[in-house]
Amino acid sequence: MFGVPIHRLLLNIKTMTKKISTLISAAALLLVASCSPKSEIDKKVDDLLSQMTLREKIGQMNQVSGGAWVAEAAAKGEVGSILNCADTKEINAVQRAAVEESRLGIPIIASRDVIHGFHTMFPIPLGQAATFNPELVEKGARISAVEATAAGIRWTFSPMLDVARDPRWGRVAEGSGEDPYLDVQMGVAMVKGYQGDDLSDPTALAACIKHFVGYGAAEGGRDYNSTMISERSLRNTYFPAFKATAEAGAATLMTSFNEIDGIPSTGNKWLLKDVLRDEWGWDGMVVTDWNSAGEMIAHGFSRDLKHTAEQAINAGVDMDMMSYGFIEYAEALVKEGKVSEKEIDRAVRNILKLKFELGLFENPYADETLSAQVDYAPEHLAAAKEAAVQSAILLQNNNNVLPLDKAKTILVTGPLADAPYEQMGTWSFDGQKEHTVTPLTALREEYNVIWVPGLEYSRDKSTAQFSKVRSAAANADAVVVCVGEEAILSGEAHSLSNLNLQGAQSELIAEAKKTGKPVVVVVIAGRPLTIERDLANCDAMLYSFHPGTMGGPALADLIKGKAVPSGKTPMTFLREAGQAPFYYNHNNTGRPNNGSETLIDDIPIAAGQTSLGCTSYYLDSGYGPLFPFGYGLSYTTFEYGAPVLEKAELSESDVIRVSFDLKNTGKVAGTEIAQLYVQDCVGSVVRPVKELKRFARVELAAGETKTVTFELPVEELAFWNIDMEYVVEPGDFRLWVAGDSVSGEPVNFVVK
Repeated sequence: MFGVPIHRLLLNIKTMTKKISTLISAAALLLVASCSPKSEIDKKVDDLLSQMTLREKIGQMNQVSGGAWVAEAAAKGEVGSILNCADTKEINAVQRAAVEESRLGIPIIASRDVIHGFHTMFPIPLGQAATFNPELVEKGARISAVEATAAGIRWTFSPMLDVARDPRWGRVAEGSGEDPYLDVQMGVAMVKGYQGDDLSDPTALAACIKHFVGYGAAEGGRDYNSTMISERSLRNTYFPAFKATAEAGAATLMTSFNEIDGIPSTGNKWLLKDVLRDEWGWDGMVVTDWNSAGEMIAHGFSRDLKHTAEQAINAGVDMDMMSYGFIEYAEALVKEGKVSEKEIDRAVRNILKLKFELGLFENPYADETLSAQVDYAPEHLAAAKEAAVQSAILLQNNNNVLPLDKAKTILVTGPLADAPYEQMGTWSFDGQKEHTVTPLTALREEYNVIWVPGLEYSRDKSTAQFSKVRSAAANADAVVVCVGEEAILSGEAHSLSNLNLQGAQSELIAEAKKTGKPVVVVVIAGRPLTIERDLANCDAMLYSFHPGTMGGPALADLIKGKAVPSGKTPMTFLREAGQAPFYYNHNNTGRPNNGSETLIDDIPIAAGQTSLGCTSYYLDSGYGPLFPFGYGLSYTTFEYGAPVLEKAELSESDVIRVSFDLKNTGKVAGTEIAQLYVQDCVGSVVRPVKELKRFARVELAAGETKTVTFELPVEELAFWNIDMEYVVEPGDFRLWVAGDSVSGEPVNFVVK
């Protein structure tokens, strides 16, 4: 009896006395919160670790997908975490086996891909990034945590922090786009929202920052592909969001599928130990991506599964997701001296610490009645709608066609107008289409709607319904065409080489234009598509990255004019897929474009080889994008006054203060996202032409002017220089304040 851990005895008592278990749990949580500092958790971890056999330790390092056999494995102490189970009763059954049947009663962690909502689906992360509103993103993550934890899930594989500059890559949907600074702000907001102020709170959802690192730079936009990233680029571009979220307290981190300089991330000691642990001092738990350990064999980095386990553990991985290499081979590797038990202890210590921090030892079971109380709560739906409103981007509005505030009857057509499943977007495992409100449903609340699908789904090539569209338009004041991508066309393993609208969607838009009625196109998609040809066939275009459960009411409010668009592009929109990768914060070449280039249709016959302008551009699509990063229109207009620097000469210890007047010059209230960009004109290594450093959502009544001030510590101008030192180099700088990444006139300042 005395060999049984105290927590196991307590849990057995709780099981026998269910009527008082809630009171005991609440009291225990209060006691832990009031008198158990981190050092106490460390003591508990060390005590429990000292009682564990090697096999039990390795069992904690094993994460498996849910199934009937998992409870039996948990009872043997061979499961540390489960994933892909969202049923509270099933989670509790596995938990009961781990807690009440295993020798030491160590609870499991139930995990799930809660990427942009659990039941209440928010816009996909790329859409949330378009809001430029970290507070709203944090609120959405908090709601996701409340709903997920009610089902017994305590760990999510989010946020995705992969800087992504190629829209061909399907997983751009899951991140914040191309800019490192925006990535930092959105990532930190999500971590705070998921985890709250205290991981032991039953509604706290452990965040997992992923994918470490460089996954978004996959060659050709092909998922799982190789990356070619220098250490300097890693540090200047791809590390910042991981470092910031690690410092914000992210509980876990996931390795990436890709290799860097020939070394897969899951076996990369430099990444996982030298940088993450030693340099950054992060003390959370590292998990592999799904079988990313096993995939090191296909990379040609490992001989077999046993070799992958050796490499991953020695590199600093704590938990293996779904390769089964650790549970199968780690014990033998220790006995053979290829992995030290010290490495096993290191990994298990991180896992146990997380479980203690989450309060799972005191309160392992989920209330099986709670989900019904919190799922799709009115306040959750309201927040999802507001996120969808703020994420929508007005790309075009010729002759102020939008809002359609005077129209009475509208024709609604297009495959995304009434597609509740599709509008939730990628990674919507637990969203229920029955709760999704589509644009068609919402627009019927505002207008007399004539409904003709036009196309049945986004890849539909049939034009059989086009004649019905033409006929119906005769009785409408305007035509709203909802096009885009089915959910399956973006996300993991859903890369594309052609970014045009699929099927006959462009033809449907052109058909609507022929009717002579005002045409409003709503694009609902998971990535920036190449929609230049479609802009020519519509009067206005609203772009909505898959907007989630409440996307319909949000878009209806925007079309009617009950809400005013404020979203901005979180990625550059290309004219042609052949321009990818394309991003605003690029380095200059020795021959940058200068506007004098000759395009393909203007080339004279028998042209000389130097007659076209020897700069960096494409003969067919020129140089610039269709829409730059940070771009978005409103139903009003904004005027930026000249930026005024508090002082133009600064030292490294100073703070840059720049003020400017921002005026709403239109007739309706609106919100402008003001952006601050900086260029380091000359560096010991080439510096980007511009870098986003600050942004602010500024609400202005019609005719109102506000003075906006940005503060930027000079130390935030630091970068990794030619000697791989993180420094601010003195010299000349330029600064812009504008509504997007290509507008505004610069002011100059000097750092001494």
